[in-house]
Amino acid sequence: MSSVRRPLLTATAAGTLLGALWFVPSANASQDTPARAETSATQLTQQARAVSEATTETTSASADGTELADTGSPDTTPYVIGGTLFLAVGAGFVVYSVRRERLGF
Repeated sequence: MSSVRRPLLTATAAGTLLGALWFVPSANASQDTPARAETSATQLTQQARAVSEATTETTSASADGTELADTGSPDTTPYVIGGTLFLAVGAGFVVYSVRRERLGF
């Protein structure tokens, strides 16, 4: 009876994963809505220039005069820790299933 359930559980897990991936948004470079009004774009440009001037004064340039861009990336530490944790749990399941199969349960 357990040999019949295994393919059914695998198919259910695969279907659930594909169903969940269906709802993952795609990253398209095209713009669906028209650009915002010019007044807000001008304001954003002025703010970007002010920030750029402030960071240019505090950063040091390399020998050829180029500088690295400040991307303002988020802190990825929780994602790295979570990914490592899930990887360890998955590896533990693999080790458990291999050990269980060798014992002949």
